[in-house]
Amino acid sequence: MSARRVAALLCAAVAGTAAGAGGDLAVRGALVYTGAGAAIQDGMVWVRGGKIAAVGPAGAVTIPEGVRTISAAVVTPGLIDARATVGLTGILNHKHDQEQLDGSAPLQPELRAIDAYDAREPLVEWLRSFGITTVHTGHAPGAAISGQTLIAKTRGRTVDEAVIVPAAMVAATLGADAKADEPGKPPGTRGKTVAMLRAELIRAQEYRAKRDAVGPDTTKRPARDLRLEALTSVLDGTWPLLVSAERDRDILAALRLRDEFGFRLVLDGAADAPEILEEIARAGVPVIVHPTMARAWGDRENLSMATAARLADAGVPFAFQSGYESYVPKTRVVLFEAAVAAAHGLGPERALDALTRGAARLLGIDDRVGSLEVGKDGDLALFDGDPLETATHCVGTVIEGEVVSDTKR
Repeated sequence: MSARRVAALLCAAVAGTAAGAGGDLAVRGALVYTGAGAAIQDGMVWVRGGKIAAVGPAGAVTIPEGVRTISAAVVTPGLIDARATVGLTGILNHKHDQEQLDGSAPLQPELRAIDAYDAREPLVEWLRSFGITTVHTGHAPGAAISGQTLIAKTRGRTVDEAVIVPAAMVAATLGADAKADEPGKPPGTRGKTVAMLRAELIRAQEYRAKRDAVGPDTTKRPARDLRLEALTSVLDGTWPLLVSAERDRDILAALRLRDEFGFRLVLDGAADAPEILEEIARAGVPVIVHPTMARAWGDRENLSMATAARLADAGVPFAFQSGYESYVPKTRVVLFEAAVAAAHGLGPERALDALTRGAARLLGIDDRVGSLEVGKDGDLALFDGDPLETATHCVGTVIEGEVVSDTKR
């Protein structure tokens, strides 16, 4: 069956069925990448009640009568954007829809992404139309600690409907982007940035010690401090510290802080990672690699389209991101970032894995998403050809068994 015919069948199925199908859906693909084994020729995925009930060759999966069925040339797990600011950054690029960074103070771990995320932001819909079903998004790089992140599905009228992890990580920055714009305002140097982070983490250690010393007697606990509570969650390992660092010296500084305080570290960006691959691999720290097609200037001047391949070859866990950009349209598309990385040494199999299962594992949500397995969320991306080919279109996006996009992209 031709790709054009498959796309036409999909559109007809979507147009001919009521939108409120209730999360029961069958998706047939000429090729189904499950992310949990070999691809299936002429495969079928059955979603019941929003969860995957069966997946396998079409002839081996019995679909109950009356269940809506759609088709595509290629079916993959829903794609995952592992680091974004979408929902806090808006499509209009004006002050009123830019919530990703508060410049009033250099250290603000208490800022919650869930309080700023706009589930109806058109950029969320834009990403969804390319098969992206899950985003890890929140406060942007640009301050020593800019705030928290969350993980959400790319659907829902409100943040409460969309969110699956309300507080995922605390976002920090080391390097030029963390320096204050105004002369005399801290931090003014790299050394000052690290010193401020260290001092605040020590304060959080002391706060935790005082809290724990009094045990269950809440009347004797120290006064609540939202900033220190957030950093205590980092020290406890509840939330990783997501450190945006591009230069090798900033990456190494992040590794030193991790060793000193024992928190879980996730590196963001890491343009200079190829220069210190041994150190990163030895530390066992995952990397949300810089956007493949980001602009190579400033701290990112050494970035390479082959960075993802170098990380994979060194055994470093990684995933793709759209990241933050200060110019319209305010978000990239990880599908395209992965395609470029695939052509620069990564290859299609590892690229697709990093878009799905690898990203889910890095974010700690692989029990729900990232692969097409029984019991996991029914999130799928449908294509009219090889997903990583530039001539291919995403022709459908399914989240928990509901078709949320049928726009050909």
